[in-house]
Amino acid sequence: MWLSTKTASATGKPTQLGTLPVSHSDGATAAREPKTPHVVELLRKAIEWRRQLDAGEVLNQAAIAHREGITRARVTQIMGMLRLAPAIQEHILVMTETALRISERVLRPIARLRAPESQMVRFAVLCAKVA
Repeated sequence: MWLSTKTASATGKPTQLGTLPVSHSDGATAAREPKTPHVVELLRKAIEWRRQLDAGEVLNQAAIAHREGITRARVTQIMGMLRLAPAIQEHILVMTETALRISERVLRPIARLRAPESQMVRFAVLCAKVA
């Protein structure tokens, strides 16, 4: 059950908005941090895969796909996020609630735009729609 700052936990103390109570075996309850949005996790993964490719730790994207248990096409889709303008990537990496409504799929057309300025305009429109 989600608790707001106005709702008291079992201990009578208010809990933080957006956190889940977690019961421990000793009966104590602690708040769990909100989950990282999926789009943030995917961008972090793409950045790490690029680093591994550049360092020669993995041979190619096919090797990444095999190791991760996903298709080569999916690796390509995720890696496509690296074509986003650096400012957009930075924004995504620090997003919280807005990122819950932004998916990698809706970012694909933006990443296909060549001009970073065009990407920024389209991304601003996208953020305004989900805000």
